[in-house]
Formats: sequence, structure tokens, C-alpha cells
Amino acid sequence: MSVGYLYDMPLNDRFAMGLLMSTKGVIEMVILKIGRDMEVLSEQAYSILVVMSVVVTIAVGPLLKLATTSNRGQASYQRRTIMWPDPNSELRMLVCVHNTRNIPSMLGLLEACCPTKRSPVFVFALHLVELTGRASAMLVVHDTTGSASSSDPQQLHKVPLGRSRHMIQALESYAQRAAGVTIQPLTAVSSYSTMHVDVCGVAEDNCVSLIVLPFHKQPTVDGDMQVINPAIHSLNQSVLANAPCSVAILVDHGLSGPSRMAVAQHAVHHVAVLFFGGPDDREALALASRMAEHPAVSLTVFRFIPGDDSATLPSMRRYGSNYSDEVLTLEEDEENEEQLDEAYITEFRLKHVSDETVVYTEKVSNNAEETVAVIRSMEGIHDLYVVGKGGGSSSPLTEGLTEWCECPELGPIGDMLASNDFNANASVLVVQQGMQEHEMAAGMVEESPRKPR
Repeated sequence: MSVGYLYDMPLNDRFAMGLLMSTKGVIEMVILKIGRDMEVLSEQAYSILVVMSVVVTIAVGPLLKLATTSNRGQASYQRRTIMWPDPNSELRMLVCVHNTRNIPSMLGLLEACCPTKRSPVFVFALHLVELTGRASAMLVVHDTTGSASSSDPQQLHKVPLGRSRHMIQALESYAQRAAGVTIQPLTAVSSYSTMHVDVCGVAEDNCVSLIVLPFHKQPTVDGDMQVINPAIHSLNQSVLANAPCSVAILVDHGLSGPSRMAVAQHAVHHVAVLFFGGPDDREALALASRMAEHPAVSLTVFRFIPGDDSATLPSMRRYGSNYSDEVLTLEEDEENEEQLDEAYITEFRLKHVSDETVVYTEKVSNNAEETVAVIRSMEGIHDLYVVGKGGGSSSPLTEGLTEWCECPELGPIGDMLASNDFNANASVLVVQQGMQEHEMAAGMVEESPRKPR
């Protein structure tokens, strides 16, 4: 444990390493027997050492399980969201694909995140393969030479890796052209019922900040959305429920590829952020803020503000005089969320105050009907919508939209943008924040008091 301390290892990891180093086995018993036969150890010392070895070996299992479980339950890495004090630090993403049709849109999204040498992006590209035949569930790691390695080499030949090789070639080709991008291809072979465990495990083990999942529907020739596999729908919901970091679901409607963006002299991606407030919307704005750094991206932030005729009422009018601790706690949480929204919006506007490709505008709405009308007026203007999954879900501006959601994992706004009724060939990226914001956000609130509206 002392040696681990010198290398800044976490306490639980040092303790686990010390337990493993203390485990006794057959060799120790043989050495003790030789020592007794050579009369180096007395019968009493030999008995004590044998009992000690047995006790330590028995205790290592439960203690090691306790140490690793505790370590996994805590924040094994601090950066679980995109909102981070240093925008130039490395962004670690886990991009999941099911087939080759997912590759162009995922690469386009990756390019839109503006990877540079100063602000690099490390991508773990995970090809999700359904377990079939006699193959066993496994995680396959690919290297740059195209070879694969697995924890079960005997089962490796049973896995269909042909499509993975095509995916690896496309990823490596992009990584060679782009600056600031490192890609590690992986293949997860498992059943769809347990595939979310592989996705979340890879994300946690590799300190990922954002998981990107393809939507379970893909556009057809006539413009409708067709279900690829119903199991992918359940997989996305399971990942959202168990992910240790932020998650984004990409609804692809022909997102521009990286080659077109790389040679563009002006904006070819018109990105819109629909901001209603809340942690998911702040996370979506943080991702869009990074996209705004790309010279081929123009960003417009639409912030929806309740009007004077909205259904938002003070708690005294909503609950009368029947105050309770739960009501007071709810009011305090809402007040805190509003302050966090104000602080982050202020920070975003100050950051891009001199950027002509970034536009901030406020839309006043009194109810869900007016909100839908405002959003429909944007049809045909933008190529990509970035929204929060839970943004505004409890707001009067979207009240009632949740009841009509066909895909709840997209949230009320994302579901509306992804539906066939929204006649715009624009892709949608729905973001869910993986954990509570850091203590930095609380400090940011104290420094930036809320402005009266």
C-alpha cells in the first residue's frame, strides 16, 4: 500500500493490491514444510504459520470483494460529464455502433465535437454484436494492425468479426486524417439482455465522459423511420438507466460526414440547442459549446422562458397554506436549478461573446401549444438539434407532451423532433447527464446571483 501511495493510486486500489499480494498458496505451504523438515521452524512456529496462511487466504476473498465493490460504487473517476472546468482537457467518448450504416453519422458527430491537438478526443468505438451460435460472451480488443485479442482466445474464432474489420478500417482512416483524435476499436459479443452491462463496464473502466448510442430506428428512402431491431430500443433504455456518465442518443437523418466538414470554408452544420433548463439541458449546452469551436459549425441557442400567462404559480397559490417539508424541498430544488441555469447561460454567453457563428435568442412561451408552434417554425433551418432528455419535462412549457411520447428515452422535446410529424430532415441528439454536477457548479451559483426576469 505504501508503494501504491507513491504512485498516487486510490486507497481502495492500494488495499486490493495489498490483499492480493498477501494471498498464500501451495508454494508457501511447500516452503513451510521444507523449513520444518530442515528444523528451521519448530512444530509450534510451523503450526502458527500454516493457520495464519489459511486465515489470510480465506479472508482475502470477502475483503477484496468489499474493496472492489466500494471502489466501483464511488466515483472511480471524477469526470463523468462534459461540464468540466478545463475545456481544453481530453474528452473521452464511447461511441456504440450496430452496423456500418451508423459509421458516417457517428464520425460526423465526432468531427463536430472539434477535436484538436490542444483539445483532444479519445474515442472508444464499440461494435455491438449479438451473441449467436456456440460463441461465448466476450469483449474483443482490436489493435491498429487489425488483429484482435480477447480474454477467451479459444472462442475468438467463433465470433463474426468481418463487419468489425470494415468498421475498424473506416475509423482508422478518419483517425489518420484528423488531428487530436485517438480511436480504440472494440467489439462486445453478448445477448441484448445483458449488452448494457458491457457498455457501462467499458465506459467506467476507461473513464468515459459521454456514451453515444444510435437510435433504434433508421430513415428509409421515403423519409419514414423504420425500426432496426426492437432489442436495441430496450438496450438504449437500459444504458440510460445504468450508465456511470452522460449518455447521448443520436437520431440520424443524414448527418454530414467528416470529409465535408473538414474542407468547408464556411458553416455546413447549423446546430440548434433548445434550452428549457435542468441538468440535461446544461449538459446538452456544454456539448454544443464544444461544437461551436468548429469553423464549419454555426450554433443557435434557443432559450424558452415562461411568459406572464404561463401556468407557473408561486407555491402559496398552488398549495395554499398546507405547506410541508416536501413542498419546501421541492421549491428549494427548483430555485437551485434556476440559479444553475442562469449561471451556466451567463458563462456560455461570455465565452462566445465575440463569436459571430454563435447566436443566443430567447423565446417566450406560455404553454406546450405555443412551444410546439415555436419549434415547428424552425423546420428546415437546422441540420442538428441538441436537446436534453429531461429538459423541461416538469415545465408548464412542455406539460402534456410526455403523454404523447412514443420513445420516452428521448424526452418530450426529443421525441417530437424525431417523430415523422416533424417534417424536417434534421438529426437529433438527445443528451442525459450522468450524475449530479460537480461542486464547482454550486460555487458558480454563489458567484453569479440570479438576474430578475
